[in-house]
Amino acid sequence: MQRRFHTFFITGTSGAFLLTTTALAAPSVSAQLDKTGKPVAVKTTSGGTSATGAQATKTPPAGTSSTAAPIAGILDGSNGETVTVYGHHAADGTGAKYMNKTVYLGPLGNRDTLDTPYSVMGVTHDVVVNQQLRNINDMAQYLPSVQLEIRGDPNTSRPQSRGFEADVISNSRLDGLNVVSTTPYPAEWVDNLQVLNGLAGAMYGPENPAGVFEYTLKRPTNRRTERLSVGVDSIGTPTVNGDISGRIGRNGWFGYRLNMLHANGSAYAPGSWIRREMVSADFDIHIDSKTVIELDASHYTYDERGMAPGFGISAGTAANPTGIGGQLPEAPDLGRRMAPDWSGYNMETNTFLAKIKHQINKDWSFTLGGLYQDAMRQSFGISDTLSATQGYEGFYSSKATATTTADDFRVGSNMAYFNGRVHTGPLTHDLVIGTNGYMMGNYNPTTALTPAQSLGTYNMYGAAPTNGTQPYYSGRYKSSSITSQSFIVGDTMRINKHWSVMGTLAWSWIDQKGALNATSPLKRTFQANATFSPTASIMYKPTQNQTLYFTYGRSAEAGPVTPNSKYYTNTNIALPVAHSEEYEVGYKLRYQKMQFNVAGFRMTSPYAMYVPAANGTCSGGTTCQTYEYGGTQRNYGVEAQISGEVLPNLSVLAGMTWLDAELVNSRTAAYNNKEIVGAAPLQANLLLDYRLPASMGTFASGWAFNASVHYMGNRAANITNTLHTGSYTTLDLGTRYAFHVARFPWVARFGVSNATNERYWASVYTGAPSGTSGAASTLYAGLPRVYHFTLSLEF
Repeated sequence: MQRRFHTFFITGTSGAFLLTTTALAAPSVSAQLDKTGKPVAVKTTSGGTSATGAQATKTPPAGTSSTAAPIAGILDGSNGETVTVYGHHAADGTGAKYMNKTVYLGPLGNRDTLDTPYSVMGVTHDVVVNQQLRNINDMAQYLPSVQLEIRGDPNTSRPQSRGFEADVISNSRLDGLNVVSTTPYPAEWVDNLQVLNGLAGAMYGPENPAGVFEYTLKRPTNRRTERLSVGVDSIGTPTVNGDISGRIGRNGWFGYRLNMLHANGSAYAPGSWIRREMVSADFDIHIDSKTVIELDASHYTYDERGMAPGFGISAGTAANPTGIGGQLPEAPDLGRRMAPDWSGYNMETNTFLAKIKHQINKDWSFTLGGLYQDAMRQSFGISDTLSATQGYEGFYSSKATATTTADDFRVGSNMAYFNGRVHTGPLTHDLVIGTNGYMMGNYNPTTALTPAQSLGTYNMYGAAPTNGTQPYYSGRYKSSSITSQSFIVGDTMRINKHWSVMGTLAWSWIDQKGALNATSPLKRTFQANATFSPTASIMYKPTQNQTLYFTYGRSAEAGPVTPNSKYYTNTNIALPVAHSEEYEVGYKLRYQKMQFNVAGFRMTSPYAMYVPAANGTCSGGTTCQTYEYGGTQRNYGVEAQISGEVLPNLSVLAGMTWLDAELVNSRTAAYNNKEIVGAAPLQANLLLDYRLPASMGTFASGWAFNASVHYMGNRAANITNTLHTGSYTTLDLGTRYAFHVARFPWVARFGVSNATNERYWASVYTGAPSGTSGAASTLYAGLPRVYHFTLSLEF
């Protein structure tokens, strides 16, 4: 994988040099002048938004039409990077723009947040830059309804929203197209994150009720920009990131963005290391004033060794027999070595994306897009299991096994939307008709070459295993596949300036296949035709800056597949399509540069579990089990978020979520009315960013300070609720200084995450398929105190 990266890196660097040389010969965007000849502020973003003073108008990139109808599949760009020109421009992110005015709703295109009857929360580009985030999972901590199920390390997590677990692919999107959620991505690759909390099957097709995680790629900017950032994290991991963007050709018809990353060094624990290497290229080709083609390709390698493993809790484990109640042991200090230096992962993700967008006339447009992704991983970590008798004192057994679970995910996803506007008397209709879907194949190793190794018994507060050898496996076969395609129609009807009604309908086709083992052919495990997902909303705007809404939704999701085992009566069979339901009421307010939203919701979804079979026993006299829907996950909650500038020079991104997530109507009485594992009853985050005012002088006004407090409530750690993680609070602190050298902007950033070195359990989840009860749980400890430093130059 490393050799492949060097090929990509050399090719990308050469291409960047050629494009930069050409760009330097082209005229750059200069400051705009007002009637008196003085320069005014210019805001350029990936979407081509500009703002002068306090007023913002849409000015499309060169070669596009200013009368374009709403186009699905394109993000507004108002969440993106900002360049302010006053003779010379400021460094990236120093404006601390933390408010989202525009959100993306897939086939519905771009919508003002006040015209969106959903709870949509975002992490903007400036948050990513100023908080020195290194992977996209770091963004989740700023969204109060989102949690992560760490799968190996924080870079490879499966997200949750409102207490529901996301699917491997159906809930995650890159520029509107499905991508794998459980492979690592660098934060340097994307511009921003937005999460639509709640059901969205009527817009995106079958998916878990965990909402939509939408990542926006960095796109070519109107202003030519060359940016170099160097940094270091904690005791090692020096990082270099080069980002080159601009437009060339007549009227800037060809836009380019080349982004390269190299990081290699020690991680947070002695004897550990991490390597991140990325090269990406993004191009905009304006065929004419109404047509643009977007092309994107990226390669990312992520390798790690010696990182802390997870700790397993055996199924059915009761409370601490020594009398410490239902509390788990204190999380270990990950600043110490917790694993052998050979354990870890090699991961490689290659992504290719293409879109064409065309404005048919002033009212109608269409978007076509496709994506292919190959996410590969080699896993040779260790597994630790808390002792059934001494686990609550921190004792655990450690093993190394050559796992034969999926090591390659290959995804192809698509979209095709027609968007337009029609008028019927006094009513205005924003219409959509289209389709989206994906195909994913899983590939597993055929043979485990290394026998299972017992590394011994240890205490998590003492010495850790350093023995054993790296396990290996070989071969590859296609273990499963899923195909999902949906037909979508929708209408947003504006009755008058106060009232609007929105409805979206989707009919979906699902085909699932699986293989029992490497020698078995794929066979169909489930098929569904035209399964129906509707959503309806009503919006009332008493004034132009506030909205009240009510939304009802019902969404289909593909059923989970029973694992291969001789102890199950329906092994390798997918359960029928499940249908989730939601009621949501919300309020949104935008005041000056601040935005506030609050929503209350009730959501339900079928819950899969293992129940004893009606008759017969399996081999060895063990009672057979059947995997089926045996209850309902019912979640009530209230969530709120505030973002923007609450005072001059003071930006805020804050939110909280109260959640009551329970299993009800369970066929197993011991699980009935129990909290869902890993769903926090209360979660909150407060990020403040203060810039010293210009009145303090040139030197002082370059300084800014930020602080982030994150709170996570006490979560159930097993299905019977006899074990809990305990609550925790972490504090992140940071500062930055922006200055100019020869009219070029520089910015130095220093930060410390988990400044108090809090020890906590960051993640807990059941290890069996999504929504499964009675299975073992897995715990991951949170990262220790980590220091970050970055120096960036733009020219």
